[in-house]
Amino acid sequence: MDVNNIVIDNDKVILDGVKNFNIKQILECGQCFRWEKVGELNYIGVAHGRVIEVIQEDDKVTILNTNEEDFNNIWLDYFDLKRDYSEIKAGLAHDEILGKSVEYGYGIRLLNQEHFELLISFIISARNSIPSIMKTIKKISEKWGTPIEYKGNTYYTFPTPEQLKDATEEVIKETGASFRSKYIVDTIAKVNENSYDFDLERISKLNTDECHVALQNFKGVGSKVADCIMLFSMRKYSAFPVDVWVKRAMIFFYGAEDASLNKIRIFARDKFGELAGFAQQYLFYYARENKIKVGEE
Repeated sequence: MDVNNIVIDNDKVILDGVKNFNIKQILECGQCFRWEKVGELNYIGVAHGRVIEVIQEDDKVTILNTNEEDFNNIWLDYFDLKRDYSEIKAGLAHDEILGKSVEYGYGIRLLNQEHFELLISFIISARNSIPSIMKTIKKISEKWGTPIEYKGNTYYTFPTPEQLKDATEEVIKETGASFRSKYIVDTIAKVNENSYDFDLERISKLNTDECHVALQNFKGVGSKVADCIMLFSMRKYSAFPVDVWVKRAMIFFYGAEDASLNKIRIFARDKFGELAGFAQQYLFYYARENKIKVGEE
C-alpha cells in the first residue's frame, strides 16, 4: 500500500506519508470528468454517489466529507491506494525512453470508476475537448442525477440507467452531446434491457480482447473508447487508448511515424504487456503537459 498511516477524524480521512500520489496529475490525465479544481492541489469531485473534497500538502492527503466506512469501501479502491506504484514504475523501468514520462507524471494513479458512467462519458468524448466533455456530463447530471449538498453548493450524481431511461435524443442534445446524442439514447436503452449482450458487469469480467470486442457493440464505441472504458472502469490494465496526445508521444519517443492508431495500440500492448495502461497514462500526461508536436504540426 502507498500510504504509511490513515487517520479517521469525524467527516474526514487523513492519509499520512502518501507515496506516488499527486492529486492534480491523477485528476488531469484524461481519465475522469467530474472533478472541479478549487486550488492548486485542492479538488471537489462526484463519484460513486458521493461528493468529496481532496486537499494535498506534500505527502499528506485529506479527504473531506467522508467517513471510515466509505473510505474503506469506496475511496481506498477508487484511488487505487492498495497498489504499490513503485512496483509499476520498476516494471516499466526497463524502457529507458518511457522513464522520462514516468518521472514527469510521478504521482499519477489509475482511478477505479463506475462502468455505466464511463461508458456514457467516453461516448461523449469522441472528437471532443475535455472542457466540453465535462460541461456535457455536468448538464446530464444536473438534469437527471440526484442532488447532494456540500459547503452550501449543490452537486449532482451521475444518473443511473434507470434515471435516464426516458431521456430523449432531443433533450440530450440540449446538454451539448451533439451527434453523440443518438448513441447515448441507444446505449441507455441497451443497458436498461438487462440483456446478456449488454450486461456491463458481465462484460467487465471477460478477458481483455473479448471485453474490447463486446464494448464495441454499443453504438459510438470504437477501439479507443473501448480501451478507455476498460482501463478506467474495468481493470483491464493492458488496454492502451490511443488519442492524438498518445500518438504524438509514441512518435516522439519511439519513432512510430505514420502508424495507424490500431498499430500503435498493438505495438504498445506487445511492448508494455499488462502495464500498458499505466504506460499510456504517463505518456498522455507528458505529451499534453509539454504540448509535444511532431512532424509537420
